Amino acid sequence: MRHLARLFANTASKMSTIPLDQIPTLTLLYKLKKLQALSDPVDANATSRFNDKISLIRNDITKLEVDAIVNAANESLLGGGGVDGAIHRAAGPELVEECETLDGCDTGSAKITGAYELPCKKVIHAVGPVYWKTKKQGKHTSLLQGCYTTSLDLAASNNCKSIAFSALSTGVYAYPSDEAAETAIQAVKGWLEADEARADKIERVVFCQFMQKDVDAYDDYIPKYFPPSETVAEEVGESAKESTEAKTTSADGKATEKDESSVPDLPEVPTKEPKQPDEPEHKKQKLDETAKV
Repeated sequence: MRHLARLFANTASKMSTIPLDQIPTLTLLYKLKKLQALSDPVDANATSRFNDKISLIRNDITKLEVDAIVNAANESLLGGGGVDGAIHRAAGPELVEECETLDGCDTGSAKITGAYELPCKKVIHAVGPVYWKTKKQGKHTSLLQGCYTTSLDLAASNNCKSIAFSALSTGVYAYPSDEAAETAIQAVKGWLEADEARADKIERVVFCQFMQKDVDAYDDYIPKYFPPSETVAEEVGESAKESTEAKTTSADGKATEKDESSVPDLPEVPTKEPKQPDEPEHKKQKLDETAKV
């Protein structure tokens, strides 16, 4: 019976997973006007070169069918609350058993394991900095950057072509979401630009957020470093113009617009905390924004 229950849970879990080709790239998000270009001047080194390689999504990271997901771990690597706990629950007991063999991990670094019952292939456990503690030492930025660059190194060296990052350190470690987002974006951009041959090993980098404060931060900072290409910007401008011109008044006075059935659907935004498919439903309660590392 226990075997059948686990089989059913795994089947249900796979049915609700999100394939990589359904995770929108920045190029698509700009075209759909889900991301807005900045009116103010962008960063001097901004580039649209990686807009087909980088994705942005708000969802449960345990549902993403990518090669590797990055867990917001603690130094013990033995699980915790928030994203860390959700990943361990979804992966099953084998994950913590492997983590027990790794002898922990230093802050600012990361280690890689199998994914077990998760839809991804690998889990990269990155230990982000505690903001107030490391800021006093002037190390908070470099340590958070290290989480992202080390994770990318591990993905590339383990033949992981796609990688999804959770919003590291923005939960109980109290890293402000805007600072964390900008640091993450800068780190990924720098890594991709530093070595073209190495960057080619990674086909997709996904920034996956769950809390609204992190969503807002990435929406604000992505356009600063990865603005839309001139071609996409022109397409969006033309689309807006055509949309306005397409509104016509019919004989009965009702407005009609062009058919938008060709616009691709994006994955649904989650409305509750991640849980296992076979867990009983609980009474609704407010999400605790501090329940994530």
